[in-house]
Amino acid sequence: MEWYNFKRQKLQTSIHEVVENALIKELNDGHQLKICIGCDSQVKGKIIDFATVVLILREKKGGFMYFKIQRKMQTMSIKERMITEVGIAVNTAFELCPVLDKYPVALEVHADINSDPSFKSNVALKEAMGYILGMGYTFKAKPDAFASSYCADRLVH
Repeated sequence: MEWYNFKRQKLQTSIHEVVENALIKELNDGHQLKICIGCDSQVKGKIIDFATVVLILREKKGGFMYFKIQRKMQTMSIKERMITEVGIAVNTAFELCPVLDKYPVALEVHADINSDPSFKSNVALKEAMGYILGMGYTFKAKPDAFASSYCADRLVH
């Protein structure tokens, strides 16, 4: 899967190397950092596009992100799609752990799932929360899951 920066330029090295270099630079510049990883999807007939983001936030100083887009040719229930989004985000966090564990950065996994039971996505809330927390990550759902519900959302809509 190809990763891109915010300017939609393809990364020339691995996401691991890019994130590590960014962490080194930002920490050396004295920034307190947090990494937020999220995924959102958009159904277009029998095609589902999934956008995954790795968001690097500087405390009170903005941030930047890297992303990838995957396309699946299948139909899914809303619950299955929400859990697939969470699975992609968790897998991304897991893949980046060897890099992230070297540096003093907080990590959150954001789920594009509404905590309000009146929304359809809520059907997957308990499973998503259990999955993310069970993997040892900090869990955020809407309205606090901005990496998925805002950043990734803009890439697939």
